[in-house]
Amino acid sequence: MNFDKLLNYNPVVLALWANLFTWLITASGAAMVFFFKSIQKKVLNSMLGFASGVMIAASFWSLLNPAIDMAEKSGSTPWVPAVIGFLSGGAFLFIVDKILPHLHLGQPREEAEGIETSWKRSVLLVLAITLHNIPEGLAVGVAFGALASSQDPSMLAGAVALAIGIGLQNFPEGAAVSIPLRREGFSRLKAFLYGQASGIVEPVAGVTGAYLVLVITPLLPYALSFAAGAMIFVVAEELIPESQTGNETDLSTVGAMLGFATMMLLDVALG
Repeated sequence: MNFDKLLNYNPVVLALWANLFTWLITASGAAMVFFFKSIQKKVLNSMLGFASGVMIAASFWSLLNPAIDMAEKSGSTPWVPAVIGFLSGGAFLFIVDKILPHLHLGQPREEAEGIETSWKRSVLLVLAITLHNIPEGLAVGVAFGALASSQDPSMLAGAVALAIGIGLQNFPEGAAVSIPLRREGFSRLKAFLYGQASGIVEPVAGVTGAYLVLVITPLLPYALSFAAGAMIFVVAEELIPESQTGNETDLSTVGAMLGFATMMLLDVALG
């Protein structure tokens, strides 16, 4: 694939396009509610496992590894920005997780996390997936923002691979929101609108991340690592535990392995 022409575009614009793509895939997944009213637990676990694998692989291949390489080339101690950025990203999501009201899939309304609120269960479910999408959008945005400091086609290829990988795992996430809402009595259209809305935060987070990297270039290795830490927090805190509920945990593990392999393939093949 020839990426030379894309290098002529503003990185923020590229980040916007990439995150609109990931949002579109979320909306496509949410559209499954027009065809299905319910989703089997084993299917849901497999999809969540796949999303976990993609995010874990993306955190290393597309974010941490480039951050370490950049720090090394700049003469800095390679592990410093990786460790500081990674832990900062996890700490940020930890704080957001404690503040933003949200509800994990399959849990009763009483188990909602974050600040106490009277919001409906449907809103809390959407906010839970929205929480997943913040670091995903940020990761894609930062990856494209990195092009401002390097016109290396391989770096652009890595950013494109990351966007494709995030898009792939957004499909099951969109379905994981809309179909349960349909089962709870929502109309197909309303369930779809709620499901796709969970991905709207990605273009916002992506453009923000790309712009910040352009303004403060020395922070790039830290920003890449920050996005990785935020994604790993989501995986460890929510996706893996949710995928391991019920009696179909083997399928969750297989899904995670396939997700990791898919993202690794995309990053290595394109980058």
